[in-house]
Amino acid sequence: MTETAALRATGTAAWADALLTSFGQAGYRHAHPAILQPAEPFLDLSGEDIRRSLYLTTDPGGEELCLRPDLTIPVARDYLASAQAGQPAGFCYLGPVFRYRGGKTSEFLQAGVESFGRQDRAAADAEMLALALQATTACGLTEIDIRTGDVALFTALLDALDLVPAWRRRLMKDFNRKADLAQDLGRLTLATSASRNEYEGVLAALAGSDRKAALALVTDLMSIAGATALGGRTVAEIADRFLEQSTLKSGTLPRETLDKLQRFLAITGSPQEALAQLRALAADAKLAIGPAIDQFESRIGFMQSRGIDIGATRFSTSFGRGVDYYTGFEFELHRKDNGDEPLVAGGRYDGLMTQLGAPEPIPAVGFAIWIEALTKSGPATSVAGSAS
Repeated sequence: MTETAALRATGTAAWADALLTSFGQAGYRHAHPAILQPAEPFLDLSGEDIRRSLYLTTDPGGEELCLRPDLTIPVARDYLASAQAGQPAGFCYLGPVFRYRGGKTSEFLQAGVESFGRQDRAAADAEMLALALQATTACGLTEIDIRTGDVALFTALLDALDLVPAWRRRLMKDFNRKADLAQDLGRLTLATSASRNEYEGVLAALAGSDRKAALALVTDLMSIAGATALGGRTVAEIADRFLEQSTLKSGTLPRETLDKLQRFLAITGSPQEALAQLRALAADAKLAIGPAIDQFESRIGFMQSRGIDIGATRFSTSFGRGVDYYTGFEFELHRKDNGDEPLVAGGRYDGLMTQLGAPEPIPAVGFAIWIEALTKSGPATSVAGSAS
């Protein structure tokens, strides 16, 4: 189904055209990435678990391809392949994406905006949120629940706490999986102090070892067992896993560290209220997270200058969208009468471009609009000329 046919089928062609026109007036060019994409970037960035949701094929040369499951990565790949790579550039898009979703249709429409190369990160973050709110307003929605977070603050906290790498990776992974991190900290603490498993002897042997020693031990054990791989994992991957577990088993997090983490994760409220709480925590706990807080405060100022109601915006330090490549500001827009399904969602992903092959980091931020969720709430209205 073509983009035009898909829009006509949903009765949103005029609204979508006006929305893209407004994004164009804001300086974002219409992108048209190919529907058939290399599968590797999606699998690398989201893990093999996403394979169950992809529609895959293989070309005659053996390359694994897929129908695009979203548009952020395809737009980013086209940008990196262009003469503009590394330069400030913005794109908007609208088209079908393909993903298995259980009882829902596997082909659905996605619109959005991506901004690459801007060094004024706080201003770009605020612009994304303003454009996202514009899309909901264009559809006749005025009662919007704005949920925001900032993974860069959590990253700065972990750096300031000077955690061992295994603990840092574990906590970062839990945050990105949108787990209840405060609850999970209690589970991890209990696991390190009391639990036992079938590999207790191996973990004890590895305690305090470096990676080279761990690799040698695991290689010897697997050679004795006559195995070279286990569950699809290489010897090196298994050694790394055992080494991480031995570190986690070697002792609990200090009580003081746990208290700081829990105090941080309890911060919530309007952005201004959260800012005051963050400043107080940093001073009281002697945490070197000032630059991340300064960036947060700068973003608040740009949000206000964009006319965003700060008092109606909710911020939480534990908010996360479950996307591993996000590095900073994150947000979701929900209908107040049905908060489970986001209408628009996005954030900052400064690390993605190097993962896609860029030789140097390139700042990036954007959002996606779920057309079926947004337009089912009521008739769309024209937005021509309403760009921020």
